[in-house]
Amino acid sequence: MAAYIAVSALSHEGLLRERNEDSLTVGPWTLCATVTTNPQTLLFPLGPPCVVAVADGLGGHPGGEVASALVARRLATDGPALDGEESVRDALQTCNRDVYAAAGGDPGLAAMGTTVAGLVVLEDRAVVFNVGDSRVYRIGDGTLRRVSVDDSPPLPPGRRTTSVVTQTLGGSLGLTFVEPHVRSAPLAVGDRYLVCSDGLTDPVPEEELSVLLTRPPEEAERADGRAAFALWRAAIEAGGPDNITLALVRIGT
Repeated sequence: MAAYIAVSALSHEGLLRERNEDSLTVGPWTLCATVTTNPQTLLFPLGPPCVVAVADGLGGHPGGEVASALVARRLATDGPALDGEESVRDALQTCNRDVYAAAGGDPGLAAMGTTVAGLVVLEDRAVVFNVGDSRVYRIGDGTLRRVSVDDSPPLPPGRRTTSVVTQTLGGSLGLTFVEPHVRSAPLAVGDRYLVCSDGLTDPVPEEELSVLLTRPPEEAERADGRAAFALWRAAIEAGGPDNITLALVRIGT
């Protein structure tokens, strides 16, 4: 049987935000500034490039939902051509310029910006990328391991999260270049990844995420949608202080 990519995803405003400024890309499909509570599961053949990404519009800036949607749609459009690290870096630089160009054309969008994190699933490897503090985790061998790099200053003792982000797409009044974090990892059937905004990782400790995601493989393969829902519910039960967007990716046969 041919290998495939299964993605279970949802996006929600949380309990304290008036609107959802997160956006999501899964292959050619995008979910922009929209609220869902039931995970959507999409299947794609393993082989052609498939982008899975979360963009988190900057709170406290105008147009966060505009910036995140712009990036999500650009990655969905460019996705079929993303065949390695260099093309991913180029695409993120294009996204950055697009956000600044859109902000420059509308005074009401001045300094809008967004984070982004995700992976491009190729036939034999995954290209992981991020700008900002949205995250990518690899799930395997009973462990949860962060494979993205937070763009934030070191945390003081006793602090688990910070609201300071040192690099974003857009976010300033004048064009600022970015240095995306991009790396490749081998890919095999059974591999699983979590892509998410900080609306999940700020209120829910990594230890709890690990418990929810490192169940026996036979259970996990039958329960991607339930696992995505359990992650969202954990963030809501922790107060849901921010928008929550997540995608669980699994390579199956």
